[in-house]
Amino acid sequence: MAQAFAAFRSIGAYVPEKRLSNADLEKMVDTSDEWIVKRTGIKERRIAERDESTSDMGAKAARVAIERAGINADEIDLIVCATVTPDFFNMPATACLIAEKLGINNVQAFDISAACSGFVYALSLAKAFVESGMKRHVLIIGAEKFSSIVDYSDRTTCILFGDGAGAALISASENPDEGIVDVHASADGSYADFLVTPAPGSVNPCSHEAIEQGLCYVKMKGNETFKLAVKTLTNDVKSILAKNKIEASDIPHFIPHQANYRIIKAVGDALGMREDQVVLTVHKYGNTSAASIPMAINDLYECGGLHYGELMLLDTFGGGLTWASALLPFAPAQN
Repeated sequence: MAQAFAAFRSIGAYVPEKRLSNADLEKMVDTSDEWIVKRTGIKERRIAERDESTSDMGAKAARVAIERAGINADEIDLIVCATVTPDFFNMPATACLIAEKLGINNVQAFDISAACSGFVYALSLAKAFVESGMKRHVLIIGAEKFSSIVDYSDRTTCILFGDGAGAALISASENPDEGIVDVHASADGSYADFLVTPAPGSVNPCSHEAIEQGLCYVKMKGNETFKLAVKTLTNDVKSILAKNKIEASDIPHFIPHQANYRIIKAVGDALGMREDQVVLTVHKYGNTSAASIPMAINDLYECGGLHYGELMLLDTFGGGLTWASALLPFAPAQN
């Protein structure tokens, strides 16, 4: 049997119709468009409808990715969904619900929780499953309904987050030039309190007190997270580039997690990246956590900027704390 290489075959995304602009937020909390743009680069974010779940968005993104991959849904033999805003608190897994909505049955499906690093974590799993020969077609999804855990009276967090989903097909290829080059993924739980949703969970079980104290909403230490993110992301990218003997200037597409323009700018500058190398969507989607990177890849693809064989450098940082980077070529199937 020929050696299998994990190829990034397709990308798809779903973006809710509803827009929440900075002008809208000015009416809700003590903030201003000028302050938000200066501090984050965000101008608007998308918000899912009340009856639109994380699995609904994930399934819509997945359908696009499957169609673009040119395979039938029944050829998929693993589904991994990265999310911290699942349809249900603990079970069933959102990946199982997405599978059902896609009409895919009797296939392994599970969620992972790595916050904003979730999609790249899922990419590392897909690479391992395909290269081991255990699976041939792996559907990975990053989907978030962050509006469901945001306190819209807290101006430090409500300006940052939005909703959406992105999906990709990772498939076995015999061509080594199509394979994912490398994935780095790591974590440090000593910074767990930098980004946390305190309840519900075994520490703070569901209760009237937890609800009254706002523990079901995301909490963030903004300044501390910013400083650590810039340092960690820069070091991780330098490490993966050095390991693979690739210069930053040779990367056509640097696709960082879209959390904050100032973080992206600081990391890009530290790496010597040109503006034309850096993919930016934070201004129109905000921080969509695990959906951020696949949504950005999809934007690049749909505007005609991503072509076969072009190398992508992914870089992300999230609650946990988690971080990850990846080097991979875009490798749609060649007919």
